[in-house]
Amino acid sequence: MTTYPTVDELSDASQTAVNKALSGAEDLLTQAANSTADKAAELRTRALEQLTALRHRLQDAQTAAVQKGQAAAHATDDYVHDHPWRSILAAASLGVVVGLLISRR
Repeated sequence: MTTYPTVDELSDASQTAVNKALSGAEDLLTQAANSTADKAAELRTRALEQLTALRHRLQDAQTAAVQKGQAAAHATDDYVHDHPWRSILAAASLGVVVGLLISRR
């Protein structure tokens, strides 16, 4: 069975990657503004490469999150098909609890 990273791990990794790439791109663009034309063009190119790499990492994180969501949906679907009465009982119990909480207001 394939293991997927947790949502927290994906979130932390994505946030770190975004912050790192943006900081690096900002530094390169600042240096480019203070450099000669040839050096500025090189720095801008490197900044664009970092931003492109960030875009790919974010797309990978999105793909992993979608795959994890699909796996959870399939597991839930399989469980409901394997244990329909338990699922009905759980849904009815949840409905009763929600109904009781709403009626208390």
